[in-house]
Amino acid sequence: MTPPAPRSDRPIFLDLADQIADDILSGAYPPGAQVPSTTELSVHFRINPATAGKAVNRLVDQGVLEKRRGVGMFVTANGPAILRTERQGSLLRSYVEPLLAEAKRLGMTTDDVVSLIRSHSAEQPQNASSTPTASEAQS
Repeated sequence: MTPPAPRSDRPIFLDLADQIADDILSGAYPPGAQVPSTTELSVHFRINPATAGKAVNRLVDQGVLEKRRGVGMFVTANGPAILRTERQGSLLRSYVEPLLAEAKRLGMTTDDVVSLIRSHSAEQPQNASSTPTASEAQS
């Protein structure tokens, strides 16, 4: 595995937090599952441990992960739902609202937009987990 691919000027910790969140949403880390430690992440991705810690703490602050003292970090029961709600809001603000505004300028109805989307949708292949499992991170 390689370090998180930088997205423009975004800090690495945000990209890493997004990768972990993607893996939680994909089911690679279901509720109750342990995620790699900050040490494992920093070694695996060859990043500063503080950077890995910021990524994990961001997810803890969101209620997606919980710290179990002396044991590790685990996905909370509501972690996937929290991420889905956050991502759906972001999808709405970033894509749906501008799409509907442009469709309105073009004289399209909501039904026209839905038909357009349906005619161009295709099933996308599932991506493999992007963050290491605990055993992968240790090797």
